Amino acid sequence: MNSEFLNTIKENDAIIYKLVRIYAEQINDQQDLYQEIIYQLWKSYKTFEGKSKISTWIYKVALNTSLAYINLKKKHAGKVEMHDSLLQIEDETNTVLDDRITEMYQKIRKLNEIDRAIIFLFLEGKDYEEIAAIIGFTNSNVGTRLNRIRQKLKNELTKQ
Repeated sequence: MNSEFLNTIKENDAIIYKLVRIYAEQINDQQDLYQEIIYQLWKSYKTFEGKSKISTWIYKVALNTSLAYINLKKKHAGKVEMHDSLLQIEDETNTVLDDRITEMYQKIRKLNEIDRAIIFLFLEGKDYEEIAAIIGFTNSNVGTRLNRIRQKLKNELTKQ
């Protein structure tokens, strides 16, 4: 089971990294969340019954873990964190594309947790049916929310 689990994680690692980047801004938080997701996947791996694609199951576990992580962070919001930007000198070779991607992640992070999950899954190429299965909404609810999210992001990005 160990090698099977590790292979599954390797094959779907990009899903986890992208999700972590959406739900955690600081590098330390991203690392903590990544580890927590892997731990939760490991704990529940033996219960995966194969009724859905393994990637759908990973999305579901990772999203639930991310939402729980955010709720825990909110409880401890009084703590002051030192931002990585204070510790590192910014690399001057950032490309325009990197800047736009960073800007998009910042806008996505401002969405509520469920909207972040929906747009993330959409950007991952999931159709309404699969998003609905992962999130637990109806297809039409996903479509409505997705249209509103896209419009909101478009408005935010064009304000500048």
